[in-house]
Amino acid sequence: MHDVKNHRTFLKRTKYEDLHLEDLFIGNKVNIFSRQLVLLDYGDQYTARQLGSKKEKTLALIKPDAVSKAGEIIEIINKAGFTLTKLKMMTLSRKEATDFHIDHQSRPFLNELIQFITSGPIIAMEILRDDAVCEWKRLLGPANSGLARTDAPESIRALFGTDGIKNAAHGPDSFACAAREMELFFSFKWSVWASKHC
Repeated sequence: MHDVKNHRTFLKRTKYEDLHLEDLFIGNKVNIFSRQLVLLDYGDQYTARQLGSKKEKTLALIKPDAVSKAGEIIEIINKAGFTLTKLKMMTLSRKEATDFHIDHQSRPFLNELIQFITSGPIIAMEILRDDAVCEWKRLLGPANSGLARTDAPESIRALFGTDGIKNAAHGPDSFACAAREMELFFSFKWSVWASKHC
């Protein structure tokens, strides 16, 4: 491993007892010889093929309408094989809600969505498992809770949601979206304002 900043070799091939294969997934932070490293991407295609289908993280968000059912939702998440790695309860301001829903800026329901997400506390969780983004979307079910009740009756949105906006929970559509949203909810900047709003 080469240290680009100091122009020197930081680490040669060596055995490190505290690092395990299950620690090696995109988005994880590992400590190697007192240096924190963030795993951003695979070094080559071979490594991507070997480890690519392994563990990944995603954001699970319980919306204000389902916070009272958080215990049941977390139990469903655990039974589905997810590991809960971070959890934070907060109330979003209008500015933070707008930052979070940046992908919906041109949608006609944006104001209703922002008004709803800021109406009460939410629970943001970082969850981990193999193929986490796809598996979390499958567990959530369709975005419209009415449709979820017919197409995926055991899904979280079918069990706890009421419509397309008040649909109990949120999950990012891709790994890139998941990384952006986890950064928003679990970065230091949001930690400061979240502590003021809860």
